[in-house]
Amino acid sequence: MTETLPSRQAVRPIPEFAGVHDVWPRGERLKAIRAAAERYRERFAGQGRVRAVKSVDIAAAPYPARFAFQGYSINANPLITIINRMFVIQFDGFDGRLKTLVWEPTVAAGSAEAPFYRKLQALSRRMRAERLFVRYYNDPDRVLPSLGLRNDGIDYVSFDHLHVQDVRMIMGSEKPIEGERAPREPLFPNAKLLVHRRELGTFESMHPMQWAWYVDGGMDGVPAERLEVFDGDVELGVGVSLLWTPGHTDGNHSLVLNTPDGIWVSSENGMAADNWQPELSKIPGVRRQAAFYGREVVLNANTLEDSLDQYDSMVKEKTLASPSPRDPRWLQIIPSSECADWKRQWPLVPTHSHGGLDYGTITGPGRGVI
Repeated sequence: MTETLPSRQAVRPIPEFAGVHDVWPRGERLKAIRAAAERYRERFAGQGRVRAVKSVDIAAAPYPARFAFQGYSINANPLITIINRMFVIQFDGFDGRLKTLVWEPTVAAGSAEAPFYRKLQALSRRMRAERLFVRYYNDPDRVLPSLGLRNDGIDYVSFDHLHVQDVRMIMGSEKPIEGERAPREPLFPNAKLLVHRRELGTFESMHPMQWAWYVDGGMDGVPAERLEVFDGDVELGVGVSLLWTPGHTDGNHSLVLNTPDGIWVSSENGMAADNWQPELSKIPGVRRQAAFYGREVVLNANTLEDSLDQYDSMVKEKTLASPSPRDPRWLQIIPSSECADWKRQWPLVPTHSHGGLDYGTITGPGRGVI
């Protein structure tokens, strides 16, 4: 087994969250997680900022409306469209060296092989409706050259979880993917995949409630030396953390960034800002249902490995996030896959969207400023 990140000198565990997921009973656990997030927010904000962040839209894909807002929304369309984003983050590592992290470099061809999307794609083709939901904006392997970077200059790759990801297409494989003649070469030859130990474990033995959303064999043949396996919550460097946010999946983790506008959080625990702040939502049904049940967040509920954990994780995220300077009512939480603001799916459109992230200047080979 590869060594865990907290044992490496350049990466730090986050002590504020130690033991909070073991607190019992569950109401006390939520209090403990919120209090720990408050303590960590103060320390994290004072540690420094990332050097640069750029986000790029990768693809748009269909998604069941009933999952996006936990069945709370009232709408006529059974499917909405979600837009997958990729982030390129540069920051100073704790070893003093400039690091580059690529977050969510989704390869659409791999995602199409997840059982849910394979079945949905077959149905949409029969109905000749695929083009209504699917759009391709950018290929992950071409994004970095457009920013003046080389694909072989990346230190880390990570996803908040591995739903609909064929990791072989991103990190390479030692044996061919079914139907292909040769093993896959990695998109980012020198990068390591940061993956939570529990997320990796899902591929070892999958439960029927997990099966539909994972690519069968998606980790087969991925070289062990390409993985960096971690537990719990970790800091990667100045202004960058990966927080363990279980519930949506067992090994779900969220990206946390400190920027000139304050702290941002990104995950797929929600599909719009409305999920974390339903009291502000104008999507029919969301605010009223959340208020009826006395809930401060609304889950992205395509999988319910542990809905209580996911609720707690979303509270953890919103406790860390800063208010937006553009509209202080809204916290700076940006979904890694966001409900599209398309007229044809009205009224199920985000009440508020932050758009993409664009801070600082990306530095390329030789670390010169671009």
